[in-house]
Amino acid sequence: MANYENAIEIKGLTKKYDGFTLDNISFNVPKGSIMGFIGQNGAGKTTTIRTLLNITKCDAGSIKLLGLDHIQNEYEIKEHIAAVFDEIPFHESFNAIQVGKMFRGLYSGWDEQKYSEYLDRFSLPRKKKIAKFSKGMKMKLQISAALSHGARLLIMDEATTGLDPVVRNEILDIFREYLQDEENSILMSSHITSDLDKIADCVTFIDKGKILLTGYKDEILESHGILKCAKDDFKEIAAEDYISARVTDFGVEAMVSDRAKAKQKYSGALIEKTNLEEIMLFYVNREKKEWS
Repeated sequence: MANYENAIEIKGLTKKYDGFTLDNISFNVPKGSIMGFIGQNGAGKTTTIRTLLNITKCDAGSIKLLGLDHIQNEYEIKEHIAAVFDEIPFHESFNAIQVGKMFRGLYSGWDEQKYSEYLDRFSLPRKKKIAKFSKGMKMKLQISAALSHGARLLIMDEATTGLDPVVRNEILDIFREYLQDEENSILMSSHITSDLDKIADCVTFIDKGKILLTGYKDEILESHGILKCAKDDFKEIAAEDYISARVTDFGVEAMVSDRAKAKQKYSGALIEKTNLEEIMLFYVNREKKEWS
């Protein structure tokens, strides 16, 4: 494998569809990190991931995975990455043993013992048909297979959607272990931001095919805040100083992207810490500017 600083490098990626454009997006996933890729359904997360995997052809831009060009070196790259989707890609008449046999034929680095250990850890039956698995079991089977061929990059597309909190926590624990080897990296697309609050190092936020924010999660959370004030006082807040504002009968909450500057300028206002879900919500409503 090539030497690389970023597990994923996307520059100027564009893909046009009728009614939707992935619009000149760029972001990096540093090696050894977990990047939360957040946005509403239909924001462009799956299109980006399908393009990364060369399932969808891009119209413009470049992509490097593990330091290699995602088209020229596609086969070499795919030996070293794993993808996990919301819907299980295995035939439902298969069982866990048959899935293992299939993967053994696909990957030179397939580790049967590791796969067996994951099946045991997740209490997955070996001979039961996948059709009879719960959604959580199907996800655990995908992850067991994904992590048993020495993949350096794990790409997850909405993989924790619809799972109960206990199963989600179990899966997040597996990811923490996987990242203990600093050569390993994860891109995890989700609209469940509470999972990413717990585990992500970095966050990229996409909306309507455009990247609105990308960077280290702690820095994004540190710089943003919710300014709270009465309706009358809100008239004093300049429009350029906030992303959008939620106006209710009880007052106004406005998202600021530079908490320190806002504290200095509006010294009388209360400015509270925020989380990824609120940041996403206020940015999505940025065109309305004021909403309730």
